[in-house]
Amino acid sequence: MTDDHKLLFSELNLPPEILAGVNTAGFTACTPIQAQTLPVALKGKDVAGQAQTGTGKTAAFLIALFNHLLKQPGHKGNQPAPRALILAPTRELAVQIHSDAMILGSSTGLRLAVVYGGADYDKQREQLQAGIDVLIGTPGRLIDYFRQHIYTLSHAQVLVMDEADRMFDLGFIKDIRFLLRRLPPPDKRLNLLFSATLGHRVLELAYEHMNNPETVLIEPDKKTVDLVTQSIFFPGNEEKGPLLVGLLRSMQARRTMVFVNTKRAAEDIARLLEFNGLPAEAISGDVPQKKRLRMLKDFQEGVLPVLVATDVASRGLHVPDVSHVINYDLPQDAPDYVHRVGRTARAGASGDAISFACETYAFSLPEIEDYIGHRIPVGTVDAALLEGVKIPPWAPRKYPPQPRRGGGGGGGGGGRSGGRARSGRGASSGRRGR
Repeated sequence: MTDDHKLLFSELNLPPEILAGVNTAGFTACTPIQAQTLPVALKGKDVAGQAQTGTGKTAAFLIALFNHLLKQPGHKGNQPAPRALILAPTRELAVQIHSDAMILGSSTGLRLAVVYGGADYDKQREQLQAGIDVLIGTPGRLIDYFRQHIYTLSHAQVLVMDEADRMFDLGFIKDIRFLLRRLPPPDKRLNLLFSATLGHRVLELAYEHMNNPETVLIEPDKKTVDLVTQSIFFPGNEEKGPLLVGLLRSMQARRTMVFVNTKRAAEDIARLLEFNGLPAEAISGDVPQKKRLRMLKDFQEGVLPVLVATDVASRGLHVPDVSHVINYDLPQDAPDYVHRVGRTARAGASGDAISFACETYAFSLPEIEDYIGHRIPVGTVDAALLEGVKIPPWAPRKYPPQPRRGGGGGGGGGGRSGGRARSGRGASSGRRGR
């Protein structure tokens, strides 16, 4: 296949039931990860795929999964026995996969279910007991029902592990291995593993529980999406809030994600934005599941223009048309910068990623720039942008309060070489401060 020819879904000899779902989803041409993994997986060969977030990995494994199930006879027995298991590290990702599966599998006749913590326990259990073909879920809830003998995995024909690197990050690996050891042998099922990164831990998992998988790497050295316009500002801690409000006003914020490093910061920033007439809500791991799903629905539908989030929302979620990502706090791990930025410029669209390198988190910038392979252009801002921002009477002097780093004494740098990076004073100074 030449570079100027994109593989079309119509050229994959997919069953009509799957093509109908592809057409319903509005897909025509394959993305690179789909073009390189689907021809392999459709032949029944295992795949371990790496690609940047937002490049179509979910559709790739769902299409391969549905194709495999339609070509294989199902198990006939009394106990509920899912024919396919999809493991996801977070509740939001599990819900998103289920939503995509309902569209792509709408004409297959296959029964789908999603289970995760924080939702109606009895309703999910009853759905499992009624019998399903494709089971999507997070490890904890899946193991809970399995140990109650609600379902068996002994007849599974397909295994999918999505965002496998994130499962390691969240400490789920023991739970994952518990479930994988209850499945039929690897050579008796189709195994698909997809991840934003295929590190040594993930590849070890693949080789242990897959059948000689073919590894597909899509631009492994390309860390950020070409269509994302990146910029960075150097505000003082007390200038971050006003700068954020000013930027959101100037860009007429529509479907903007603001990332912070702590739950407290998320709540404070959402309150600041609301106080200045910018509708916003904060989402973190502690927000009840029903409320989180409502927030995401409002954000996806454009009802909520600004979503303030911790890294719980930086991975695995597909929200169409996110116009801007703002790193209010620079992430402390370089790969998280890429995952956050990946929320915008999805499916060929363009987008903007703006970051604040403040006094507290600027030390992360050199590592981030080394990781992405280039320096982030420094943005400039008119001082008038900061005018007219209302600071709530309940706000601390430095808004919002920043966590202490290091041992808490004097002006220590928290154990990083060279100490804590600082900007000069003023968000528009344009100085690197390092």
